[in-house]
Amino acid sequence: MSESTTALDLLDAWALLTPEERAEGFRVMSRDEQDDFFLSLQTEDQAELFRAVRPGERRLWARLLAPDDVADLAQYLEGDPLREELISLLDEATHNEVSALLAYEEDEAGGLMSPRFARLRPDSTIDQALFYLRRQARSKEHALETLHYAYVLDGEQRLLGVLSFRDVFAARENARVGDVMTRDLVTVPESMDQEEVARVIAEHDLGAVPVVDEEGRMKGIITVDDIVDVVQQEATEDIQKLGGQEALEQRYMQTSLPGLVKKRAGWLAVLFLGETLTTTAMGAYEEEIASAVVLALFVPLIISSGGNSGSQASTLIIRAMALGEVGMRDWWRIAHRELLAGIALGSILAVIGVVRVAIGEALFGTYGEHWLLIGLTVGISLLGVVVCGTIAGSMLPFVIRLMRADPASASAPFVATLVDLAGLVVYFNVAQWLLRGTLL
Repeated sequence: MSESTTALDLLDAWALLTPEERAEGFRVMSRDEQDDFFLSLQTEDQAELFRAVRPGERRLWARLLAPDDVADLAQYLEGDPLREELISLLDEATHNEVSALLAYEEDEAGGLMSPRFARLRPDSTIDQALFYLRRQARSKEHALETLHYAYVLDGEQRLLGVLSFRDVFAARENARVGDVMTRDLVTVPESMDQEEVARVIAEHDLGAVPVVDEEGRMKGIITVDDIVDVVQQEATEDIQKLGGQEALEQRYMQTSLPGLVKKRAGWLAVLFLGETLTTTAMGAYEEEIASAVVLALFVPLIISSGGNSGSQASTLIIRAMALGEVGMRDWWRIAHRELLAGIALGSILAVIGVVRVAIGEALFGTYGEHWLLIGLTVGISLLGVVVCGTIAGSMLPFVIRLMRADPASASAPFVATLVDLAGLVVYFNVAQWLLRGTLL
């Protein structure tokens, strides 16, 4: 890397560089650029850079990070000897803060929060509050996570209220903090799951949310910046699961080939075994296929329509669950809506299917004298299969949630595999009903 390397240059080339090249490029930047660049990296990249820099430089970067970021880095280095070195480089106060954070699960509110927030007492005057806030804001060793809010605590650290800095500056000089603070608070418990925390912040449009324990004592704050990475991570996991695989624990390019195969092979094998049931079902209707070979022409059309409708429904419901738009109590309403949607969608495809058969017969004489019966068989089957697909796709996430698993496991390929079997059964039973005595 050249001596003119900037943070932007290094960031653009980051994915293409080896760890040694990344460390070299990092070293030639100015100190201010190094600080900003290191803080902008994701945890896995910080860990790689921390590992690559000289041992004497590690203290500098360990102490640059906020306690919650150090905790994230320590969790990422679980099982690595570098983890103990990282923690040993911290000053006593930060060490205690990080140790407290590491006691929480990684995906809990307590594991996401920062213990550094502006604190005030309710009996302080506004002048005193301004003095305390100025002193806290100027602290370099224990920099505040955010300067937008100050939290009012009693002697036992119970949260009483919150003040925005605008409230502080707008209040009378002789007013007491307790008189002007906002008492109507939105808080989250320290054990709340990170997805629920993200939902609370989004629902109330908060810049930060306080974290409290069972006694109402304030433990820290979670800011929008903290939750952005969580939202991205959870969305990535859901998308990967919807694709019919296990979620990757690292970025795609950082996942080894054996790891990539392992994450995908399990579900792929399950889906393959599921599809073997489709061949078994077709074997059960071997006589019908032999008597009317034309029926085989529409098998891909029928099963793909059912799978597609089921995939649509499952994707919609899984996302609605993730956003908190629907809950377990809504299953009956959703089943009713999807039944009506399935009938409407199936009717549309049924009409298209019958018209397709009619055009094929008119232009090429493909289906013979019983073309209308064949068209009706295709149309009615499409209606039934699409209804089955929408109901199955919409209800499967609820079944999986009831089993206390991630609804995203009801992936589109999984739903399609289940509906394929139902589609064949519907199709050939409709064919037996309509074509008996003619083609069958």
